[in-house]
Amino acid sequence: MLLDLSEEHKEHLAFLPQVDTAVVAEFGRIAVEFLRRGSNPKIYEGAARKLNVSSDTIQHGVEGLTYLLTESSKLMISELDFQDSVFVLGFSEELNKLLLQLYLDNRKEIRTILNELAPRLPSYHSLEWRLDVQLASRSLRQQIKPAVTIKLHLDQNGDHSTHFLQTDPATLLHLVQQLEQALEEMKTNHCRRVVRSIK
Repeated sequence: MLLDLSEEHKEHLAFLPQVDTAVVAEFGRIAVEFLRRGSNPKIYEGAARKLNVSSDTIQHGVEGLTYLLTESSKLMISELDFQDSVFVLGFSEELNKLLLQLYLDNRKEIRTILNELAPRLPSYHSLEWRLDVQLASRSLRQQIKPAVTIKLHLDQNGDHSTHFLQTDPATLLHLVQQLEQALEEMKTNHCRRVVRSIK
């Protein structure tokens, strides 16, 4: 799977061939630090003074490199695919090898950082339900109005939360059909490939 880099990202990465490979390696270290701790303008200003360019150019270069490394790590692309993705940028062979080495050295750490940054979604704990049927009211004596009340218990980071939902049986049946369809779709080869690449 090749990376699809936008023109903006290509412009940001176009600065890399203009500097020494040691500087690119340092940019790689800064990119990983950027993921861990966030942006640090002082680092960009110091590098800009040393290289006699604007701090925005340095920042864009580091952000472009960060994007390249995070997207590659997210998709767990192979060495060959990474080389093909970078080859499109028109860099020298030495720079391509350096970028590949940066990717290989940091992809596990980047995936760990991305997993820590991912939001923790609530997980299912238990479910209680009740069927209520209104048979009549003051204005309508012959009326059947069913309703399903659901009490959903969720866990999120050790905290328990309870949600009450109420729906009619037809909507509940439609929801069940949609969920079953989604589960069936998860069994397709395409979805299996996607899930494998996410892990």
